[in-house]
Order: sequence, then structure tokens, then C-alpha cells
Amino acid sequence: MALTMHNKEFANKQIMDSSKYVRYTPEQVEALERVYSECPKPSSLRRQQLIRECPILSNIEPKQIKVWFQNRRCREKQRKEASRLQTVNRKLSAMNKLLMEENDRLQKQVSHLVYENGYMRQQLHSAPATTTDNSCESVVMSGQHQQQQNPTPQHPQRDASNPAGLLAVAEETLAEFLSKATGTAVDWVQMIGMKPGPDSIGIVAVSRNCSGVAARACGLVSLDPTKIAEILKDCPSWFRDCRCLDVLSVIPTGNGGTIELIYMQTYAPTTLAAARDFWLLRYSTSLEDGSLVVCERSLTSSTGGPTGPPPSSFVRAEMLASGFLIRPCEGGGSIIHIVDHVDLDAWSVPEVLRPLYESSKILAQKMTMAAMRHIRQIAQETSGEIQYGGGRQPAVLRTFSQRLSRGFNDAINGFLDDGWSLLSSDGGEDVTIAINSSPNKFLGSQYNWSMLPAFGGVLCAKASMLLQNVPPALLVRFLREHRSEWADYGVDAYSAACLKASPYAVPCARPGGFPSSHVILPLAHTVEHEEFLEVVRLEGHAFSPEDVALARDMYLLQLCSGIDENTVGACAQLVFAPIDESFADDAPLLASGFRVIPLDSKAAMQDGPAASRTLDLASALEVGSGGARPAGGTELSNYNSRSVLTIAFQFTFENHMRDNVAAMARQYVRSVVGSVQRVAMAISPSRLGPHAGPKVLPGSPEALTLARWISRSYRIHTGGELLRADSLTGDALLKQLWHHSDAIMCCSLKTNASPVFTFANQAGLDMLETTLVALQDIMLDKILDEAGRKILCTEFAKIMQQGFAYLPGGMCVSSMGRAVSYEQAVAWKVLDDDDSNHCLAFMFMNWSFV
Repeated sequence: MALTMHNKEFANKQIMDSSKYVRYTPEQVEALERVYSECPKPSSLRRQQLIRECPILSNIEPKQIKVWFQNRRCREKQRKEASRLQTVNRKLSAMNKLLMEENDRLQKQVSHLVYENGYMRQQLHSAPATTTDNSCESVVMSGQHQQQQNPTPQHPQRDASNPAGLLAVAEETLAEFLSKATGTAVDWVQMIGMKPGPDSIGIVAVSRNCSGVAARACGLVSLDPTKIAEILKDCPSWFRDCRCLDVLSVIPTGNGGTIELIYMQTYAPTTLAAARDFWLLRYSTSLEDGSLVVCERSLTSSTGGPTGPPPSSFVRAEMLASGFLIRPCEGGGSIIHIVDHVDLDAWSVPEVLRPLYESSKILAQKMTMAAMRHIRQIAQETSGEIQYGGGRQPAVLRTFSQRLSRGFNDAINGFLDDGWSLLSSDGGEDVTIAINSSPNKFLGSQYNWSMLPAFGGVLCAKASMLLQNVPPALLVRFLREHRSEWADYGVDAYSAACLKASPYAVPCARPGGFPSSHVILPLAHTVEHEEFLEVVRLEGHAFSPEDVALARDMYLLQLCSGIDENTVGACAQLVFAPIDESFADDAPLLASGFRVIPLDSKAAMQDGPAASRTLDLASALEVGSGGARPAGGTELSNYNSRSVLTIAFQFTFENHMRDNVAAMARQYVRSVVGSVQRVAMAISPSRLGPHAGPKVLPGSPEALTLARWISRSYRIHTGGELLRADSLTGDALLKQLWHHSDAIMCCSLKTNASPVFTFANQAGLDMLETTLVALQDIMLDKILDEAGRKILCTEFAKIMQQGFAYLPGGMCVSSMGRAVSYEQAVAWKVLDDDDSNHCLAFMFMNWSFV
């Protein structure tokens, strides 16, 4: 009896002290941990249910269980934070070591330069001033003397056709590579904008005053050396210009390394030049400190060795000592040094294209930094730091990007061994038509060739053109965001129909065109957001009852890269291919698109426009006769560069329709070229100089006059002032209208057609998510919702009679499909100098994206 009373008192005391600390038994902790693994933050009902279902927790109140889960989440957060800090500490320690080594290398380089400077001073002072001779003979003799002081290393005569001779070449390659990676064999200059840090791509440098072009990068990656070496050896997986890499022979060496004889082919970046190939020796070995080294160089007549495959339609390029050094870090991860050094035989291409082959910055972007980015991407995917939606594995998404890029490169190059052949021209040489009748070109394994006996093959229409003063990133970003500026909906429908058994009829040109809308759905992106993989939905429209195929939505898989204007030497690219709704992992991809490569590799590429510049001509308003200079410090008119644009579009065709498809493709590419030229002229910074003034919109009065009409009409109709100082005229009036905080836009007044926007200030362009160039493709009834359209129809008579009307707040939609809310709107007639109706103006107040 006494024992029972004691137990009851103990239980009551435990309940009374429920707010104090409770010691849980191992069984209770195990039960709570099971629930925590399923739901770290259970609701009140879930906690009560837990008490009912677990008898061992019956003596614990719900409040105590709530506290336990709070503490458990706090401990989990602290554990993750401690782990993160340990990782950051390891990265910082490794980066500190890397920077100290780089500092030592730079000090050696400085010492070397100081020695050379002193030697040159001594030579100048010791030489008598009276013997100065600028004749050709004197210059030649001086050059010979300097060459004797710094002789070029000559390879000794040897027989490199046997393993011993190849090993000697390999050891020399290793020594040269290490002197470039960690020494001063090359005069390295750090690339602009490359800031080293634990989460950056690393330290990137390019060569200066050396034979060929070279680039170097060193950084940290959280992968072990063996895995990194395996990834980097698979060159086609990260080097998008690599067409194939064939290992023809593998020779083991006595020191545990291997020598490989490799034949590699690379794509030409444009239709105006030939592709390159390499005959290489690759040497893989380990150093005494446990580092892994993979170095390679070309086998030439000077090095000796076996003769490689004949170059055929390729130009044989030379790779000088290159490769990668991988050193393990304490606590995990690796430090990587990558060196790429090539001679691409720039003299074999037209002079205007030589900067493509003489720029170390372009080499750094395409090879060196691409390798570093690829390794970092895989490292973050392996650690789970990157999560992609849509249920796709990262490897599958990378494969999509590689297939799109490879398909576009195949279309541009049109290799004979792939089955491509040229079609006869129509007399013009601006567009090249090539066909490929190989069934394996397009049809995947899931298609039965016998089911499509009429399939004739794939046709590619391609062209290249030079652009002046057009930033590649700006142009590609515009083409991506404003597809209606250049694309034809009927051609898109024909391309999409190639995924079906019976392709759609060849489209004909439609008078006036048709502004289709598109929605970009993000799918994946790389770590530094330099490349985007996305799905584009093209909303279907039917022109007539027989155009049923056009009424369905269409989808494109799209790859966009190089749209950061601050990136030096980057190629900007937009590649896309039609897909169906199923979007299978092995879906056939027929890639088309644009590629813009900067040609000027020196000052113009270093002093590009600021990344904050928008895709319209708004910055012209900042540099009027009395305006201030742009924030970038350098006037946009000083931006002077050239780039080469390559366009390629691929279509399938049936045998009996080949000529019709060829004519359609040729006409379409010419139309796209014309559209791109018009867009390029509109966004060219050279048009925004100090004396250029605002751009004149087609079919509208001068911008200054329009601003005066808008302000004057608002005052006449409403009795209020739209702008603060009505006494302002000219540039000041336009500038104040342009920077007005509310969205102001003008629409055409046509009784037989839907109103189309003709002007918008900066806030209006931001609200519509468009530009001045693409503004005229947007119709008023497309951005208003159903309620807004009804109100406008009701108030339209009032607007035309009394000149204005206040509209209640509501919702509208931007050109990119985003919902926009506004508190109130004002609509008024804009009168010209003759008091005739010119257009309809709207002002949306306090708008914001929902």
C-alpha cells in the first residue's frame, strides 16, 4: 500500500514538474528519433497522436515533446553549421597554400624580370652611343645575339618510334608542363574579373608574348585526384568543341605510368574556317609527393615518333606541353593546376577571323575554365549541393546540353564522313544548304526506319556574318527573351511536326507575320550560371480552320550560354531543338540556333559595356548634350569591337519535298539574318553616343515631341501636372518622363485592329518585361485580364468624349507571363499639335509583380 502511494506521488511530481528538464529513456529517444526522421517539425495533432500510439511516451506531456523536437532541430542545425565551417576552413587552408605558392611563383617571375631589366640596362650603357645603327643588318645581328643569350631548347636527335624514345619525349613534356604550371616558363597575366576564393573557379591567367596561345588555372575541388583525372581525360564530356578523341595505342611505362597515342578532332566555331585536329602523346604518372600528372603534347617531325592519321579535311594544329597536375589536400579534396597551350595555325584562316585563333582569353573560356567548371559541377552534384527539379538526374541534364551543343556543331561543320553534302545554290552565296540522308542522323533507336519510307533526311541552312559594335552577350540575351522579333511561328510548327510520323506541310510566308508568345521554364543551370538549360513553351495559335496543327502548344529544349556581359572572351550561344510532351531521356534533338564569338581579343574585350545595361535604348537618355556620363565611367560610344555570328537551322524533309524545304529554309535564314541585323543596329552601343540622342521609333514622331504631347494632353484633360516642372523642355522633359516612377505607355488608336503599344517609359518597359524594340509586338488586350478588358470597353466612350478616365486597380500580365498588380490606372487621349487624336496613353500607379 505504501509502495503504491509512493508511485502515485512520484508520477504526480513528474507531471507537476513537466516544465522542467525531463530525462528520456533510450527507448523513448529511439521512438522520437523515428518520428523526427519522417517529420522534423510535427504539428500539435501529430504530437498528441504520437503520445497515444507510443505507450512509453504516455508519461510525457505534449509540451515536453515539442521542446524535444525544438532542441533536436537546433542540434541538427548546429551540427550542419559546424560541418560547413570545417569545410570552409579546409578550403581556406588549401586556398592559402595555393596563394602562397602563387606568390612564390610571382616573386620568382619578378626576380627574373628585374635581372633581365638590369642586364638590358648594362648592355645599353656599355654600348657606345656613336655606334648606334638602325640598319636592317644591325637589327638582324642584334636578334641573333639575343637568340644566343636565350637559345630555344632543341630536342636531341633520337628514335621516338620505340617505347624508350616515346618515354624520353614524355619526360621532356612532363618537365615543360610543370615549369608552366608552377614555374615561370610562361609570362602569365591574371584574367580580369577572376577573383580567387574558396568557392570561386580559381586563379585564371593567360599568356603574354609566347608562341601560340596559352591559359592556366588553379583551384580547389572536393574530389579525390583519381576521380578528377578520370573526368579530365574524358575530353568530349567537358570540351564542347571536341568532336572525337580516339586512343589508338596504350604503352605502360616502367615507373607505373602510361603513354597513350591519341588522335583528336575539334569543331570549327564558324562556317568561315576549317576544323582542327591533333596527333598527341599523353603521359600519365605520379610524382614523389603523391600528386597525379597527366600531360600531353603533339608529336611532330621535330619530336619524332609515329606518324598520325592524315589530316584530310582538317587543319593539323599543334599542342605544346599541356596537361593537369592534381595534388591531394589534407582533409579531402584536391588542388588542380591546368595548363592549355596550343598553336592553332592562325595563318590558315581569313585575316578577320585570326583573333579567334590568337586569343588566349578565348582559349581560357573554351578549354581551361570549362574544365574547371565541369569538375566543380560534378563535385557539387556528388555532394548533393545541387538539386534539380523535374525528376531528372544531373547526368541526364548534362547529356541534353552536350547533345544540343554537339548537334549544333555538327550542323555548322557538315563533315563529309557524317553524310553531309552541299546542295546547289540558287545564285546567292549568303546561305549554304547541306543535306544529310543518313537515317542515323536524326532517327533514334526508338524509331523504326521501315515505318517512315518517305523520310528523306535532314537539311541544314546556315550562314555567317560579321557584326560591328554589338556585344555578343547582349544580342543573344535579346534573341532568347524576344523570340517573336526573329522567329516565324509556321516554321516552328513545321520543325515540331518532324517528331511525328507524318510531317506538317511546308509553311508559306504569311503577310504581316504573327507575334507568338513564349514562356521560358528553367530546367537546370551550371554552378556559376554561365549556362542555362530550359524548356520553352510556344503558345499555339490557329490562323484559319485548316491550321489545326498550329493551335497546339509546342515545346523547345533550349541551351543558352555566355550572356554575362562582364565575361571576357566568352562565346555567346543560343541553341534549341523541338521536343514533344513526353520529353524522353533519349528523345531525338535536331539542334538549331545562333553563336556569336567576339573577334577582338585585346582592348575591346577588356573594356566592354557594364553588365547593368538594359536591352533597350534607355541609356541614350543618360548622355544628352547636358547629361552626365554613364555610371560605368567609359562612354558607350567608346565600345568598338567586332564579332562573328553563325546561324544554323535544321529541318527534316520527305524525299518528294526536298526542293520545297530547301527553298523555305533558305528564305527563312535570310529573313532571320535581316531580323538579327535590325536588332543588332538597335542595341549597338555605338548608336548611344553623346550626340546620338534618343532613338526614333518607327511610325511615331520624334521622342521629344511625343513627350511634350503626352504631358500637354494630360494637363488639358485632367487639369493636373504629369511632370513636376512643366517649364522643362527638350531633353529634360523627355528624361523626366522616362524616369517617372509610374508605368506610362502609349497605344495606337485603330478602329479596325487591336491597340498595339508604341511607346513606354522605363517603368513601363520593366512592368511589361520587354524592350523598346519588341514593344510594338505587344497588344493591349493581351496584357489586360478579363476584368480589365471589360472596364476599358465600358470606359472607352467616356475617354473619347471627355478625354480621360480613371480606372480601378486590377491585374495584368507581362510579356513573359508574370502577373502584375496595380492600385489605379489613368487613361487619356494624346493630342498632337493640331489637336487631333494621336494615341491613347495609360499610367499604371504603384504596380508590382505578384
